[in-house]
Amino acid sequence: MASTIGKDAELNVSAQEAPGSHKHDGPPTGVGELNFDEYTQGGLALLLWVLGLLLAGSGLCVWLELGCMIPRSGGEKVYLEAAYRRPKLLITVVFAVQAVALGFTAQGCIVFVSNMALAAGNTASEWEERGIAIAVISFITLLHVFLPNWGIRAMNAIGVMKIVLLLFIVVTGWVVLSGRVHRIPDPYASFHNSFAGSATSSNLYATALFKVLNSFSGWSNAAYVLNEIRDPIRTLKIAAPAGLGICGVLYLLANVAYYAAATPEEIANSGVTVASYFMGKVFGTAAKRALSVLIALSAFGNVMTVTFAQSRVNQELAKEGVIPFPTFWASSWPFGSPSSGLLLHFIPSLIVIVAIPFGDAYNFILDLEGYPSSIINFLVVSGLFYLRWAEPSLPRPFKVWWPVAIFFMAGQAFQVVAPFIRPPGGKGDTSLPYWLYPVVGISVLLAGVVYWAVWQKLLPAIGRYRLVPEHVVLNDGTTVAVYRKRRDGG
Repeated sequence: MASTIGKDAELNVSAQEAPGSHKHDGPPTGVGELNFDEYTQGGLALLLWVLGLLLAGSGLCVWLELGCMIPRSGGEKVYLEAAYRRPKLLITVVFAVQAVALGFTAQGCIVFVSNMALAAGNTASEWEERGIAIAVISFITLLHVFLPNWGIRAMNAIGVMKIVLLLFIVVTGWVVLSGRVHRIPDPYASFHNSFAGSATSSNLYATALFKVLNSFSGWSNAAYVLNEIRDPIRTLKIAAPAGLGICGVLYLLANVAYYAAATPEEIANSGVTVASYFMGKVFGTAAKRALSVLIALSAFGNVMTVTFAQSRVNQELAKEGVIPFPTFWASSWPFGSPSSGLLLHFIPSLIVIVAIPFGDAYNFILDLEGYPSSIINFLVVSGLFYLRWAEPSLPRPFKVWWPVAIFFMAGQAFQVVAPFIRPPGGKGDTSLPYWLYPVVGISVLLAGVVYWAVWQKLLPAIGRYRLVPEHVVLNDGTTVAVYRKRRDGG
């Protein structure tokens, strides 16, 4: 359970975008690098982490009510289907297209490659980096297919390592703030006038918040695998808040440590990830390289966890028959793991690693993943209120306080609208147009609507048939809904 709480925030993230005012004179010069400029201050960066934790916590409360009410694997898919039953299968198809198309873990592979290169002190070509990233996602996929139990053990071990590493960074930050580190003459430099010159563009804060929320996004992972959790309601109510609370406090304190060791301007000009720069400034070059290895392992664990959870979502979608060739994608052959679901997760991850330029990849991927997720989250919390009205008698072992749910809904609405507001100079957090990621995100969701309309309405009307679900039991015992064509009168 611990491995699914906390997506791994990558330890190198420090509110990557818009913690203060940004000029964005160009794209990021390195994966995971912070886009600070001379106007950036640290106060709003820390506030963004607090806001992100509050939003994640409020979202977790919404998911707890729904997950305890419907303790089944699938997460948002299950909750959306419970609330939006008409038109039939529409919400399932829209979620399926979004989950399959954007459920990749390429960003974790990119972080792994960049930090291993930093640790080795070598400069690899972009295609060498792509090759290593492909090897990472391939290895993890095969591990989950052939040795699923070992994959779970590895996730738990890396999860423990990340907690220990974060604790070390936090304690080191306290030592720095005490003034005992002579390498850092003024550990409070980042906190003087820390809100001066802050950004006024909602777009910058929205993109920053996507990065922060991605760090906390593991709070929803447990809902994807509830069928595999013993006593899911009790476990969810205890482990999920504990996991998010621990990660949230450690992430916030780690950022305080980063700002104690270096000013935003120093980080902006360092050319490396903030955690590595932190270790280098406090302990020297050897420590910086050692931490880069640990960050790489942390990212590796992130890829393992997301791959594990997402493959289960893919399998649940296939069982519903909304993905072409559902009997193939739903199969657990030959080792009991969702091998086909893992393959379906591997394919878009591979495409992203190969197709997107590494200079823009990390920020663009996080933005692209986060935007449609905000729309889905908004629909989920809206569905929660609908179910309270339509199904008041359903048992609810946990019930979220409604102002908390409203707060989460408002946060998602801001994330949906703000990215379209033009930032200063018209430059976002990549070299790509600032409006591109929300447009692509909306296009993916609309593609789901089009796919549903063609599959469920247009083709049956042209072919004069209707689609009838039949339940097929596979050799591994998996039950899959397969839609058969039936002619009128048949």
